Amino acid sequence: MVNRNLIRSLEDDDMLNDLAVLAPEEETEDWLLDFLQHAEQQDYAQGRIVDGKIVEINDEWALIDVGFKSEGTVNLNEWGPDEAKPAVGDTVQVLIEEMEDNYGAADDPYGMIALSKSKAEKIIEWEHIIKKIGEGQVVTGTVIRKIKGGLLVDIGVNVFLPGSQVDIRRPGDIGDFIGRVIQAEVLKIDDTRRNIVISRRSLIENQREEDRAYLMQELEVGQIRKGIVKNIADFGAFVDLGGIDGLLHITDMAWERISHPTEMVSIDQEIEVKVLHIDREKQKIALGLKQKDRNPWENIEEKYPVDSNHDGEVVNVMSYGAFVKLEPGIEGLVHISEMSWTKRVNHPSELVNIGDKIEVKILGVDPEGQQLSLGMKQTQKNPWDDVLERYPEGTDVTGKVRNLTNYGAFIELEEGIDGLLHVSDMSWTRKIGHPSELLEKGQELQCRVLSVDEQRRRIALGLKQLDNDPWDGDIPDKYQPGQLVKGNVTKITNFGVFIGLEDGLEGLLHISELAEHKVENPEEVVKVGDEIEVKVLRVDTDERKIGLSLKRVDWGEEQERAAAEAEAAETGSMPSQEGDLKGGLGSGEGPLFPTGG
Repeated sequence: MVNRNLIRSLEDDDMLNDLAVLAPEEETEDWLLDFLQHAEQQDYAQGRIVDGKIVEINDEWALIDVGFKSEGTVNLNEWGPDEAKPAVGDTVQVLIEEMEDNYGAADDPYGMIALSKSKAEKIIEWEHIIKKIGEGQVVTGTVIRKIKGGLLVDIGVNVFLPGSQVDIRRPGDIGDFIGRVIQAEVLKIDDTRRNIVISRRSLIENQREEDRAYLMQELEVGQIRKGIVKNIADFGAFVDLGGIDGLLHITDMAWERISHPTEMVSIDQEIEVKVLHIDREKQKIALGLKQKDRNPWENIEEKYPVDSNHDGEVVNVMSYGAFVKLEPGIEGLVHISEMSWTKRVNHPSELVNIGDKIEVKILGVDPEGQQLSLGMKQTQKNPWDDVLERYPEGTDVTGKVRNLTNYGAFIELEEGIDGLLHVSDMSWTRKIGHPSELLEKGQELQCRVLSVDEQRRRIALGLKQLDNDPWDGDIPDKYQPGQLVKGNVTKITNFGVFIGLEDGLEGLLHISELAEHKVENPEEVVKVGDEIEVKVLRVDTDERKIGLSLKRVDWGEEQERAAAEAEAAETGSMPSQEGDLKGGLGSGEGPLFPTGG
């Protein structure tokens, strides 16, 4: 009951004037009384829901009176198609979105307060729902649409289901859930923002935890179980056994080689698997598919004995060899070293490719490791078995220079059969620093077989042996001690000068034999390329050296005899009657040649 004395105490002239316009003077007090009685039941603050009465309707909106000379409009599209059409006199609940000021509501063209029927209904629905649910409670709703970050679900009010909470493993397209009725757990309620976050994943995980505990009690190694393939990776597939996932590794899918698990299983496929191992502490389960069938490696030594030949198919080629399938589930490795007796194989693909049908020999069997060692070359004759018959020592052969190294050249006599021509066997007289000084790759060359080592598969060849050794007669006959010869300076060292006497033959002009005086630097006396006349001092056929002298070119017999006596005195030996000529090689052991009387 409103106190009439309170009405009479109001001194708002503007309000009384407004009431006077709306009602006869004698009824003004009653009108104000009705208004205050209604105002006692409603809170007109912004953001509140109040009852209003429709006082006018046109084609676009309904004019609603919420009391205390306040009116606002609500667009007609806020009445749903399933609702009765609004009529003048109907009472509706509306939300006061904005209060009018002296200039009216800012967004209302008619200067009225801003009202919303639909927002009021949503708030009423929220308050109704929030009384019935709480965090941790399970709710049921329909997925309405996909929004940024997840899905919108209708449980009476719209709630948010994050994409990460849709399932245990996030689906490829969460949009596939649109239209589905799902159950989820309420994770968070934000009453201020009127926001609810739910999780289907949490509900599934809780259920799976219960199922997992029950399943772990039932599972035993060796059991055959049905499961659903839930996920596939390069290394295998995860199979849901009904509350817990087990790993079906790619190596346990088939006895034969497969490249990827998708060759055997697909997502959501129901399969039967065998339980191989259970780690109850870590809750990990190893599963097998191939173990349901007979192991083809049983009695492998009887089916594939060592030294037996078999036909197979190349199924994989690696840098170190090729894998050959003899039957489904049975493969062996042909190592690159077991592919050819003669060819130098840099990569197995030079001889075989995937899909090739080849013959192999069983070299070794490992039943426990399930490995076979195979050979290709063993199915053919080894050309080294009779190499001694085809290339006996002393035989002259023709080959092609295949490769040059610092120590010699490899000469290909036939495919896969090489001989080594060492630098020391290239020339009797010339000192070879590198084989490229005489030979080049691809050059055809005649050599002599010096030795054959069948066990180590080596053949030694010689080039100089095709000719007689000039040191046995030609050189000693041609170059006599005391003889004057001409030659060109080819090389200068700190101990002397090398003189080229003829092609491939050099003599040493020791630094002590350059001049009568002591020479510190040979280049003070001669230069490379100079042609000079020298005297032969000694010819050492054992060491294959010729000693020369420049200072003795003009010496007579007396000087030679005096030099021999002086050298004999230094060494403590007696000069021969005929005298000795020494030097040229840096030592003076024994007479080199007689000088004559």
